[in-house]
Amino acid sequence: MIATKTSTYKIPHCPCPETFDRKPEMTNIRQEDLIQSVADAFQYISYYHPLDFITALGEAYEREESPAAKDAIAQILTNSRMSAEGHRPICQDTGIGMVFLKVGMDVHWPDATMSLQEMVNEGVRRAYADPDNPLRASVLADPYGTRKNTRDNTPAVVHFEIVPGHHVEVICAAKGGGSEAKAKFAMLNPSDDLVDWIIKTVPTMGAGWCPPGIIGVGIGGTPEKAMLMAKESIMAPCNMHELKAKAASGEKLSRTEELRLEIYEKVNALGIGAQGLGGLTTVLDVKVLDFPCHAANLPVALVPNCAATRHIHFHLDGSGPARLEPPKLSDWPNVTWTPDLKSATRVDLNTLTKAEVAAWTPGQKLLLNGKMLTGRDAAHKRIADMLAKGEKLPVDFTNRVIYYVGPVDPVRDEVVGPAGPTTATRMDKFTRMMLEKTGLISMVGKSERGPAAIAAIKDNKSAYMMAVGGAAYLVAKAIKSAKVVGFADLGMEAIYEFDVQDMPVTVAVDSNGTAVHTTGPKEWQIKIGKIPYSEPVAH
Repeated sequence: MIATKTSTYKIPHCPCPETFDRKPEMTNIRQEDLIQSVADAFQYISYYHPLDFITALGEAYEREESPAAKDAIAQILTNSRMSAEGHRPICQDTGIGMVFLKVGMDVHWPDATMSLQEMVNEGVRRAYADPDNPLRASVLADPYGTRKNTRDNTPAVVHFEIVPGHHVEVICAAKGGGSEAKAKFAMLNPSDDLVDWIIKTVPTMGAGWCPPGIIGVGIGGTPEKAMLMAKESIMAPCNMHELKAKAASGEKLSRTEELRLEIYEKVNALGIGAQGLGGLTTVLDVKVLDFPCHAANLPVALVPNCAATRHIHFHLDGSGPARLEPPKLSDWPNVTWTPDLKSATRVDLNTLTKAEVAAWTPGQKLLLNGKMLTGRDAAHKRIADMLAKGEKLPVDFTNRVIYYVGPVDPVRDEVVGPAGPTTATRMDKFTRMMLEKTGLISMVGKSERGPAAIAAIKDNKSAYMMAVGGAAYLVAKAIKSAKVVGFADLGMEAIYEFDVQDMPVTVAVDSNGTAVHTTGPKEWQIKIGKIPYSEPVAH
């Protein structure tokens, strides 16, 4: 006869310290319950921000003194409430699925025919193919080869942990490409100043990660552990207001709390501001996790969460799928953005000339009307290849404006799904070609342009306009018709023609090469006055 080993358990929530011996309690969790919970979670976070984030963003709006940054935050808040009302994506980039799973050692899967990875993938597949709210498939297999779209956003990136207990804890997050692209890692020396590295690093990230958001910092472990901690940390609730209140009361802070507050204050003192336009708030919160590390090293990772912060936590206890409570719309700040018809200039894209473009000024607010073309990385690469071969392009770009966007598919009466801008710097290497060989006269995208693009814009007396990242549903409401006019096989990366009405943009680079993403943060860093400003060293 084989003896059965018993375990010692504390009675859950019992105030008394007594323990008793019994066999481990097993919890049966159905395969379908995990799959459906994951599917529901990714649908939920596509249109609901975490309310703690919205509250923090509303407070930042009230504090903001920079008109450009305040306007950008107003667009983000308005877009968030519209997405919650319409159950449509907050951002056109509906992200790559990321899941943290903590599985109790006393969990049993009695009917499982799939691995946990396969269950999660099936949940992601259902979520992204939901006919009422289809999400944009943006995961590519063979990443350094054919880069073929998997069409269902699988596989998800899943991190597993086996823990004591008989329940399953799940975090689902949708990580967009803009914020992911700005993740940073450094192997510092133990004597290096961690905060100094962060303060020097954040400005190099540009605004493609769509501030204001959250910064996660992972310290210690090994390179991959540091990066994982940085990413996991940003799934925690925004509670910087509590930390600031604690510090103001004179209560002693832990070393981690001191570090969080120091980073928060110094990053905001850089003056980067919402969308990189210059302002008081660049980050809403800073999260830190650490782990013991080798004596010779100090691994440090930094991962941002953008203005489209999307994650949710849920718990499976064997009673069925997770129940995700919808937030109340009354919980959103009372902020409604509308086009500023007094200070903004209406532009007719159908009659736009190079002379008009050359006359625009940095920071000028425009409302675009008429027809514009779209195009992202894949379309630009194909255009470059066709021009090199002397082939005729499918569309004429002469005196046209191009919008860097990959929209979500439309549903019901929509002409196009959420269609916010993508990071413009990815198109920098194509900018001179487009301006000098296709007849293009201007561009719309997200955040700043790099030196090569600015030089091309200046040389060709063009201009670059910025739309607000994190306001995709709001922007899409300005699009009155949409049709594919080139490269249909590229899916969301095809060339569309949009007919827009009062689409809000800001002149971010004018015909003289003046860039508001340079002048704005400089102005506000000097105005805040906590970090001495020095001109960046040219490389």
